[in-house]
Amino acid sequence: MPVSPKSLRQRVPLQGRRILVVEDEYFLADDIGNALRTLGAEIAGPVGHIEDAVEMLHDGGALDAAVLDVNIRSEPIFPIARELRARRVPFVFTTGYDRISIEPEFQDVPLWEKPIDIVAMVQNLASLVRSQSATGDAATP
Repeated sequence: MPVSPKSLRQRVPLQGRRILVVEDEYFLADDIGNALRTLGAEIAGPVGHIEDAVEMLHDGGALDAAVLDVNIRSEPIFPIARELRARRVPFVFTTGYDRISIEPEFQDVPLWEKPIDIVAMVQNLASLVRSQSATGDAATP
């Protein structure tokens, strides 16, 4: 019996999607990348420096979503978040801090506190990507 496109999207909901991962904890970045790949995503990164994240934003490749650690080597990720928001690219934050560490303009962004339930976080991101696709709002660089 052939697999329907809807059934395939349910099993690999991020198939063909390019997801930026900005995380400075190597093992966590690797775990997030692997979980996203399981859902069919192509990983941009993971990167552990703000400069590398900026490079990924400007490399000419479209991004469909992102996972952003709030503090990358003591630097706030908010400039990257602002650019993603301007492009209408959905993202989630990860952090070892409380929500109070999030700037007011990003209070609506899902926040995953460490230790992260990676499976739930990745499913949350997939749902954001689906919602963005359904509204047709995704923008390319």
